[in-house]
Amino acid sequence: MSALDGASGFPRIDTSRPHPARMYDWFLGGKDNYPVDEAMGRQLMALEPNIPVITRINRAFMQRATRWAAAQGVRQFLDIGTGIPTEPNLHQVAQRVAPETRVVYCDHDPIVLTHAEALLRGTPEGAIDYVQADARDTELILERAGKILDFGRPVALSMIALLHFLSDEDGAQAVVDRLKAALAPGSYVVLSHITSDFHSAEVTREADSKYKASGLTLAPRSRAAFTRFFEGLDLVEPGVVLAEQWHPELGEAVPGQEDGFASPMYAAVARVP
Repeated sequence: MSALDGASGFPRIDTSRPHPARMYDWFLGGKDNYPVDEAMGRQLMALEPNIPVITRINRAFMQRATRWAAAQGVRQFLDIGTGIPTEPNLHQVAQRVAPETRVVYCDHDPIVLTHAEALLRGTPEGAIDYVQADARDTELILERAGKILDFGRPVALSMIALLHFLSDEDGAQAVVDRLKAALAPGSYVVLSHITSDFHSAEVTREADSKYKASGLTLAPRSRAAFTRFFEGLDLVEPGVVLAEQWHPELGEAVPGQEDGFASPMYAAVARVP
């Protein structure tokens, strides 16, 4: 929970330690971050120099998966762990396919709240809302999202590069299971997740140490552990793959992923039967 600013009533942005959303913005070349986020980002890049490319690959997966879901007829999206707006945002991708699409964004970082206005600019035919909440507060998310979304009809739930910031002890599986239970048949679950399957144990330990030193959680998961999030669902082809391998024909390749580059990030989409 963030402290509230007495003057504005909005959560105060903590600039004393790095935050994943602001680090993500820095990796993407954005300006909505602070020196502490850049410092942490540079430490991580010393371990994995390709993080900016991996970040863009993840972003490109979100766009392809959103475009694909909209093409299947889905007109409602719930995006948890939204992050700082980076165009094209999810609603822009979906509403280009179907202007009447309804989107609810959710994030707990106060800096995202300050940019919520940019997220709320959509088509006149559609609807967009923003929920300020921790991903673990599933009941609050579902209650507020239910003011815009009809959970009796298909919804595409996306949690892009979010779950690796929730450990098993924090209840990552319980979060996903509760959200899946709220989805109507024909809904989709869209996930991407960092893995340590392709890094040495030494690099993984060093990254974990840096996150813990900054008061953050990093929980990279194996392919098997990531796949468990989709239990009870029907995986869409090609199943669980590296993010850049999920229907690459639906978008453009990210500069830097040429020559057989493989991102240490799994991605998949599954349908609620």
